[in-house]
Amino acid sequence: MTKLSVNINKIATLRNARGGNFPNLIKVAKDIQEFGADGITIHPRPDERHIRYQDARDLKKVVYTEYNIEGNPIPDFIELVTEVKPTQVTLVPDAVDAITSNAGWDTIGHKEFLKDVISRFKSQGIRTSIFVDADEKMVEGAADTGTDRIELYTESYAADFATGKKEGLQPFIAAAKKAHELGLGINAGHDLSLDNIRYFKENIPHLLEVSIGHALICEAIYLGLENVVNMYLHKLR
Repeated sequence: MTKLSVNINKIATLRNARGGNFPNLIKVAKDIQEFGADGITIHPRPDERHIRYQDARDLKKVVYTEYNIEGNPIPDFIELVTEVKPTQVTLVPDAVDAITSNAGWDTIGHKEFLKDVISRFKSQGIRTSIFVDADEKMVEGAADTGTDRIELYTESYAADFATGKKEGLQPFIAAAKKAHELGLGINAGHDLSLDNIRYFKENIPHLLEVSIGHALICEAIYLGLENVVNMYLHKLR
């Protein structure tokens, strides 16, 4: 079974656009879990333009499914994660001014840094995952850091699928097989949608979890949040 973790960054973006607390991020997280999602993902950034660091603390009290915090492991982020102690931390090499994640880690060039950060999180009982491109060498590098899982960066798959180039999935299949051989769990995320999720899930071996935010929230504008969550669950299972 592949789990669905819903990224609620866009709910925070909408809230922040007008100030106040509408929509209520905490209530939305509760509702998404009630609708059947397997987890909640957030990705706080240094400028707190959507998820705020305080949100991460407040959500800890209400997320009873899997709680995944993504981000670049700068000192403030490391401190936040070790304080909150989510189920999983996903390390993403975002630039400070990045609009969205746009690359996986160079796990070879940053091996020592990642090893140090991952050991700190694992000593606190937090499962670790590294955001990587569909590149077997980067998967091998990830295994050397001591991480528990990788998260495959799926933007290129989504772009190829939209133009009918289903062969674009092949590097992801190879990366997933390599990860499994090396004892790594496999997550995936970025630009996955109702259109492309079933084909991805059916063809990627050993896929444990997908994290979906932007597409899911956009689709919910037309179809409703509860309906969309259950549509994803149906395609994944």
